[in-house]
Amino acid sequence: MEKMKKLFDRVLEVSCIALMSVMTILVTYQVITRYIFNKPSAVSEVLARYMFVWMVLLCAAYVFGLREHMNIPFVKDKLPPRGRIVCDIAGEIIIALFGLGVMAAGGYMGAVRQMGQMDSALQVSMGIIYGAIPLSGISIVFYFFYNVTALMKEFKNTACSKEEA
Repeated sequence: MEKMKKLFDRVLEVSCIALMSVMTILVTYQVITRYIFNKPSAVSEVLARYMFVWMVLLCAAYVFGLREHMNIPFVKDKLPPRGRIVCDIAGEIIIALFGLGVMAAGGYMGAVRQMGQMDSALQVSMGIIYGAIPLSGISIVFYFFYNVTALMKEFKNTACSKEEA
């Protein structure tokens, strides 16, 4: 599972870096065409916007996988070690339910509904653009399984070390 996570991490890292790089080039091109040539490019503007959406959703899943997402540890820090782990598992479950229900299932239905609609500037199906939502949801669910497995091992080790003490 560790190798699969590293591969998954690497794919998301490279994807996010590539999206950010291309977006930077597109926005620079957009600024040059708008202010120097007085002929703004509609395609680069729309493409940069859609790439930003994809990047945000993929990066959100990646950050969830690294367990570096925002949290407020005020209550959790007051708990004993096993209580913190239980709290972490509960948080993972809540996020995974959102990722599975809203993003993966709901996003898939939304993307399928939009397959017939074409973007006016890019002439690409809007379903492809909406496809970032279920992809991000599936990524979150994958990371959920990995994170909960690691937390369960930590919980077990905390129980073992408590018995030894």
